[in-house]
Amino acid sequence: MSVFAYMASHADQLIEATLEHLALLGATMGISCVFAAFVTLACLRRERLANAVVELLGAVYSIPSIALFALLIPLTGLGSTSAVLVMVVYNQFMLVRNALEGLRGVDADLIEAARGMGFSERQVLLDVRLPLALPAIIAGVRLASISTVGIATIAATINAGGLGAILLSGLRSMNMDKILAATLCSAAIALACDALCRALEGRVRTRMPR
Repeated sequence: MSVFAYMASHADQLIEATLEHLALLGATMGISCVFAAFVTLACLRRERLANAVVELLGAVYSIPSIALFALLIPLTGLGSTSAVLVMVVYNQFMLVRNALEGLRGVDADLIEAARGMGFSERQVLLDVRLPLALPAIIAGVRLASISTVGIATIAATINAGGLGAILLSGLRSMNMDKILAATLCSAAIALACDALCRALEGRVRTRMPR
């Protein structure tokens, strides 16, 4: 049986697993972006703190995901809760680093001009720095979302569901059709995330003042 024949005959199972995978992705990215926004704002005016936070997040990002899953199981148990928490932690490195680089990269002359026009610090952030930093921020979201798709597959080892469950089942039985079907679906989600974020990033860049 070819992989495409397998996918056709098990379409319901693949669709259900894909929806579970998308749910993990959506929950993780939503929480990750909100948390990263708070961390970025807390570090924005404190360069030493920002550098320390980015270094710490980079160190955490280097830890294998399976190890973090194992550390959380005694606290939050098996399932999607532990998976989402670990993936949120992983995403902070890419999201916070890109957001800080984007916000810090805004031309200082533009910031001073805005302040000279009577803008408050809040207005400078929301009306000047944030719009100009959006391409870098979206690039961070793109990288984090693609990473999340992959880590969500590994999260099946702690019963988080998704396409990883099919992949692991295929590995246990050495069923190449299962392995390839789950891999293709996971790759399709990652490519869709990449294309969507790239399109959004390109649209933002075309609207930026030159």
